[in-house]
Amino acid sequence: MSTAVEPLPVGVREAADVLSVMLDGRPRTRAELIALTGMGRSTVGAKVDTLLSSGLLAPVGSAASTGGRPPVQFSFAPSARVVIAADLGATPAGVALTDLAGRPIDVVVGELDIADGPESVLSWVLDRANELLQHHGRRDDLVGIGIGVPGPVEHSTGRPVRPPIMPGWDGYDIPARVTRDLDVPVLVDNDVNLMALGEHSTAHSEVADLLFVKVATGIGAGIITHGRLLRGAKGAAGDLGHVASPHGGDVLCRCGNRGCLEAIASGPAVATRLRDQGVDARRTLDIVELVEAGEVRAATELRQAGRFIGEVLATCVSLLNPSVIVLGGLLTRAGDHLIAGVREVVYTRSLPLATGSLQILPATTGRDAAIAGAAVMVTERILGVRKGVAYLPTG
Repeated sequence: MSTAVEPLPVGVREAADVLSVMLDGRPRTRAELIALTGMGRSTVGAKVDTLLSSGLLAPVGSAASTGGRPPVQFSFAPSARVVIAADLGATPAGVALTDLAGRPIDVVVGELDIADGPESVLSWVLDRANELLQHHGRRDDLVGIGIGVPGPVEHSTGRPVRPPIMPGWDGYDIPARVTRDLDVPVLVDNDVNLMALGEHSTAHSEVADLLFVKVATGIGAGIITHGRLLRGAKGAAGDLGHVASPHGGDVLCRCGNRGCLEAIASGPAVATRLRDQGVDARRTLDIVELVEAGEVRAATELRQAGRFIGEVLATCVSLLNPSVIVLGGLLTRAGDHLIAGVREVVYTRSLPLATGSLQILPATTGRDAAIAGAAVMVTERILGVRKGVAYLPTG
């Protein structure tokens, strides 16, 4: 994690308990905040004044009067500060300028290969970030930078840990490199974790337990439990693609093991089976295009991949008992075939107690999920809050 100077006054974090109540965007009066927080009038007043002076709260008019002068209402002002959010996939990359709610103000996308190494990739990210800040005149409003990478990350240090498709990145100090150019806190996480955060905050904020599964070139999961992202001891929680599949057999996986779920259910695995049938499929995107063109064999293989994934997810359902499973990634854009295969197996193999109210849904945030998640990660860290809860993060 970056050791850059915090970009907001200490008083803002001390007012986190009031700010957390306001993150839902609903206007409230000081009296309502006193009732909701249980704090005294002078305490709430001082914290509201601090948040007003920082720009994080703004007056939005008056509430209905019950006699005398109408009380002033305030609401959260996410546009008061900005975040740089970067989503670095295996080949595509996106850098966005967002507000504190994770809403993109501007986005730049490029065909960048993560295998080019950290110096090349991060230089490109920083160039785009500086262009966005300059173009929108928001350099002084920047509070932090969030970066998602396609591999395991030790979140407390921001260093990738033996990422299979990121040569040259193992142990690389991403925050230190970024803060040489932009001296604000920098947080780094696995891209699927950020997709889980983004989908949860934008579409399922009322859900306490959610599992986000990305199916594309690789397979991974982000786990939300009790409303918080579960990273595990070393940041490896959710590495679903390298769980042994009952149907994995002796198929070699790129991680070096055999029989992994990714080796039989990822985009490249489906493409290999299609080529064996004489169908020209080289990339994951080819599978999507084939299904959209009505190629029955592609749709059949995609549904079978969903069944393979469903068998592993059935175990996850018994272990974690989520109320929502969200499926995202490129392969989920080819109709409902993959999701249908997942549902078929999960609802059959898991116990009714765990599946009685379980929803298995496609992602709604699409390509913006990791961008939104990176921004949410930074906002929670910098402000010391998440919606409805004030806290001081430990890592």
